[in-house]
Amino acid sequence: MIAVSAASGALGRLVIDHLRTRTKVVAVVRDPARAPAGVPARRGDYDDPAGLRAAFEGVDRLLLISSPELDTARRTAQHLAAVSAAADAGVGAIVFTSFLDADTSATGLTAAYHATERAILASGLPYTIMRHPFYSDAFLPRVAGGELTGSTGGRGLNTAFRSDLAEAAANVLTGEGHLGRAYDLTGPLWTHPEAAQALGVTYREVPDTGSGPMSWINGQIRAGALERRSPDLEQVLGRPAETVVARLLRTAAEPTGS
Repeated sequence: MIAVSAASGALGRLVIDHLRTRTKVVAVVRDPARAPAGVPARRGDYDDPAGLRAAFEGVDRLLLISSPELDTARRTAQHLAAVSAAADAGVGAIVFTSFLDADTSATGLTAAYHATERAILASGLPYTIMRHPFYSDAFLPRVAGGELTGSTGGRGLNTAFRSDLAEAAANVLTGEGHLGRAYDLTGPLWTHPEAAQALGVTYREVPDTGSGPMSWINGQIRAGALERRSPDLEQVLGRPAETVVARLLRTAAEPTGS
């Protein structure tokens, strides 16, 4: 039996959709009333270690989806509690949705992921680490006033769509040859000027005068920090990953509602 934690979230629901036709799967959710329809649900709250142990009983493979908690200390504690619960419950193998560079960076954005990866290795559980990039879904550029603007300096982004990452997770959970491996799941590299050209609009670079997470991310993009590429996602999918340009063109061709 496969269990998917945080199964009521966007990624978890997509993974469940792939697994429900392949194997026996159970959704582990904080609120069973919000569990995906059509599959058994167990209550499992990242803040309730005892409940997690019960939720993970009898599980052959567990997909541990990272907590949406933004506070690093709390997120780390939640992840470590889940890993400990999986070990105590005798889970056969754990698959963790980590983040790019978590293997080498123990601070900032990757701090909780780094600690979780180390905890999984120390647990002795068979494992697969799936390091995600930023989701393309959140980075789709929008045309306004006949132009597309950005503050990325025209540099590349290695984002990937949740749909592809969910399918990759389902493949790892149901396939062979993935245990003991760590995958860096970068998507096809794209730029804002390329997106504008594909849509037939002008691209204009604008100053990044904002603050907060998006401004920090734009700075990382301009520095080339999101241009690292790996073939892992395509290899796990067994096909090319969806490009941002393809998604933009498909969305533009869809009829609008009346």
